[in-house]
Amino acid sequence: MQQQFDRAAEDLGNSIHFEHVNVTIPDQRLATLFYVAGLGLTRDPYLMVSDSNMWVNAGRSQFHLPHGGAQVLRGHTGIVITGRAALLERLASVAKKLEGTAFAYRERNDHVEAVCPWGNRVRCYEPDAARFGRITLGIPYVEFDVPVGTAKAISAFYPAIMGMQAELVNGDGTVARVKAGKNQYLQFRETDRVQPDYDGHHVQIYITDFSGPYRRLGERGLISQEDNQYQYRFRDIVDLDSGKHLFTVEHEVRSATHPMFMRPLVNRNPAETNRTYAPGHEEWAWAMGPDEYDRR
Repeated sequence: MQQQFDRAAEDLGNSIHFEHVNVTIPDQRLATLFYVAGLGLTRDPYLMVSDSNMWVNAGRSQFHLPHGGAQVLRGHTGIVITGRAALLERLASVAKKLEGTAFAYRERNDHVEAVCPWGNRVRCYEPDAARFGRITLGIPYVEFDVPVGTAKAISAFYPAIMGMQAELVNGDGTVARVKAGKNQYLQFRETDRVQPDYDGHHVQIYITDFSGPYRRLGERGLISQEDNQYQYRFRDIVDLDSGKHLFTVEHEVRSATHPMFMRPLVNRNPAETNRTYAPGHEEWAWAMGPDEYDRR
């Protein structure tokens, strides 16, 4: 009998890639110690190399860190990165230099939580194909803390307005889980904790139907910024029926025709130093090898 496949499992919806998280930072030196020396990520060698901005590569995604007053995402960013023991050693190696900041790190059962010098939280997981797909380095999700009672309406907003697949999950809290790319999600977890005011941080996605969401957002007065031919922004997520405000986080929305769509990113291998150098091992393979191919 011919094998049957679940074709719907491969549907992405309208968003085909989550590229970056953007928070402003006041000190590139401290950011370099945390994101590059500590986490083991890679400063982009081609773009934003001056002191006004820095882009940090994590597989096929990035952290964008423009110079400015510190912004703190209300929630956390999840990254997959190989080598828990090596990660802990790197974080320990920068701890002294980051004294007096919000920097911290701690081991959990399934991840290491690291806190940047200004309070942004990053949860670092070992590769797990069943949970995160076949990546060894990347950003599988960004999670936001949202008010109790908003997740259901948020999960309705994205399919109707953005054409993005979403589901409401009840387990460890109530979460709206929105598909932002292959094995990538925006997650909105309900909490009764009081949240700080929104400070301007943003996330960026690429979508295929670029004009449809633009029209629907425009009809509700939700377009917050017109950037260029390939890009616009919105901030507010609202209840579809009442128009009530649910949550604010800026979305930088790009078309799949954007000149930088899926630009190849350099990812160094943090295990290789001048003392351990081995030719041909400088770059990180962000995906699992062919011997680990999922033959479903």
